[in-house]
Amino acid sequence: MDKTETSTLTAHNVIMNVLNGLSLGTVVALVPAAILGNLMLAVKGIFPFAANIITLTNLSMVLLASVSALVTALLFKMTPIQSASLAIVAELGSGNWHLVNGAFMVKGTGDVVNIILTMILGVVFLKLVGNKLKAYNVLLLPTLMILIVGVISILTLPYVSSITTALGELIAMVTTMQPILMGVVMAIIFAVLIVTPISVVAIALTISLGGIAAGSANLGIVAGSFVLAFMGYGANSFGTSITHFLGSPKIQMANMLAKPKLFIPVIVSSGLLGGLGAALGVTGTPMSAGFGFSGLVGPLAAYNGGMNGTMGIITIVILFFALPIVLGYLARLSFVKNAHFIDAADLRLDFE
Repeated sequence: MDKTETSTLTAHNVIMNVLNGLSLGTVVALVPAAILGNLMLAVKGIFPFAANIITLTNLSMVLLASVSALVTALLFKMTPIQSASLAIVAELGSGNWHLVNGAFMVKGTGDVVNIILTMILGVVFLKLVGNKLKAYNVLLLPTLMILIVGVISILTLPYVSSITTALGELIAMVTTMQPILMGVVMAIIFAVLIVTPISVVAIALTISLGGIAAGSANLGIVAGSFVLAFMGYGANSFGTSITHFLGSPKIQMANMLAKPKLFIPVIVSSGLLGGLGAALGVTGTPMSAGFGFSGLVGPLAAYNGGMNGTMGIITIVILFFALPIVLGYLARLSFVKNAHFIDAADLRLDFE
């Protein structure tokens, strides 16, 4: 960041750029696995190299923190040294690495909330340092970032991670409700959380969410992603729009948190689809609950959960594809076209 950039930084500017950086980083790091994952699994028997492709796309997912930090650095117009330093501390703060018998083991994307906190601290630190290090920048900046921001991120990780655990315990209480009511509530919770820094996959795995609860959670994300895609179409290109459900609706995180009214159509549509899914007995697994339509993880989990007959397949097509399109269209018609409560520009994403 040059002097002009650092002088114009505000708390709002920092937070929004970090959230936008994470949103785009999520797409870049996770979408390849979402698109290719199940496809490669299906052809692995006749195309052995598919196993290598699966490995490569899984590896891209563990780089979420670094990728998000680099995108954030671009938004702040950072120098190469600043960008690389921010990427390093973001990876350190993700917590997706462990030292086992002298070897580093990496698994998952890490704690997204702590990644955000680390990037915010990193940006603030870089602003404070500015150009004070002058000729010693390349030597001291990465070192100071690790010693200060990196160490702080490691110290905050256990406390930040406990937020996900505590939230998971609260969500587990929803599973004791009457099935259809549980489906409505679970779908709304997951549809809302998927567009926040909270990892819904981590929550589902933490509480071993399965059965109808997982199916409803998945349908909630499906409904929300289609609604956001339809409402933002016009302000966003076709490719960006379909990324909401083929990739992740988390790309709208910054817009959602900046304009809370966007949650209303998401809540309405997800509740409807989640309740209907529970009534029809759609099930899922702890791993599928947080993925929605992405990579066909949700539909395949429902299929493997018993909906593999003719009627079951028809039900899956209706719930995971036909109805979400209808709900998305109705949300656009009601909230954007008629009521003018939401403008398509509220959901604009600039990935250029």
